[in-house]
Amino acid sequence: MSEVLCLVQDLIRRPSVTPDDAGCQDLLAERLRAVGFACETLASGGVTNLWARRGSTGPLLVFAGHTDVVPTGPLERWRFPPFEPTVADGRLYGRGAADMKSSIAAFVVAAEEFVAAHSQHAGSIGLLITSDEEGPATDGTVKVVEALAARGERLDYCIVGEPTSVDTLGDTLKNGRRGSLSGCLTVQGIQGHVAYPHLARNPVHEVAPAIAELATHRWDEGNEYFPPTTFQISNFHAGTGATNVVPGTAQIDFNFRYSTASTPEGLKAAVCAVLDRHGVQYTIDWKLNGEPFLTPKGALSDALVDAIDAELSVRAVLSTTGGTSDGRFIARISREVVEFGPLNATIHQLDENIPVDTLEPLKNVYRRTLERLLLARTS
Repeated sequence: MSEVLCLVQDLIRRPSVTPDDAGCQDLLAERLRAVGFACETLASGGVTNLWARRGSTGPLLVFAGHTDVVPTGPLERWRFPPFEPTVADGRLYGRGAADMKSSIAAFVVAAEEFVAAHSQHAGSIGLLITSDEEGPATDGTVKVVEALAARGERLDYCIVGEPTSVDTLGDTLKNGRRGSLSGCLTVQGIQGHVAYPHLARNPVHEVAPAIAELATHRWDEGNEYFPPTTFQISNFHAGTGATNVVPGTAQIDFNFRYSTASTPEGLKAAVCAVLDRHGVQYTIDWKLNGEPFLTPKGALSDALVDAIDAELSVRAVLSTTGGTSDGRFIARISREVVEFGPLNATIHQLDENIPVDTLEPLKNVYRRTLERLLLARTS
């Protein structure tokens, strides 16, 4: 049995439902210390974070990931118990198999193999592991980034092990993610009897033309890496439940997934301009869930693309699709951030699994990337 498979099975056995690390990071730290990493726990708000580094010079290449997993859902609907890793039909089943304990196991074994072969390598290797990625993400990677920034540690390259592959291992890298801006719009009306509309003011009727305009508005044109910004309404609440009452208020929840072609301030101003133009009486509570980040094509993406090609004979493409990730925090202190990991077909699902035969190639891609970015410095 391969080292990667053994390690990911050990990690899956630990029921690390967010934000509980369940001892995963202790296991990782024990292995990393054995090959010369200095490991420290950076805890915050009940969340466990691991920062491990081998070396003190640049360039610093960091592998980043999370040990926490989403809840299992109904246990009786799993083919195998979610925290009892099971290999069947060529696949490894278990919660976190794809998102993202396989990546973390591949990180560690790749680092072990690289150090064993190149103990005097140039630069430094780091691992940034949190147990608060699947939750609110307020005490995880963002806190480690703040701590590293406060003491002047900056990253040159960071590989986030999110499951980015779509159809085959290595087909997709994420070199950026869209930002997420949410708003809760409350529209003021006057409640009344539906038979006496002249004594009431219906907020649904008043906001409807504005919503129609917001839904069709072109916010930006995107750019080379990002599609245009999108606006979506997720919830619309109004009324008392009675059929003969004009509602007094309406509440609309909406979200922007925005590119680097827009800013939160610009989007807020544009929404207010539409509502004002339609004479709507309103308030908006805004929440910035995540800022966009972008790493243009460069040394890290080139190294990963070449490593994938050499290992898998697949030519990866760069993408910025999907939701947010911890890359948005790491980009504050890292020159280049790229996400690469296993197939994402079963993430967060019942019977989450990963093809066993992708584990060794995944580890090899990470090791080859280390070789390309650190060994080249000594040649």
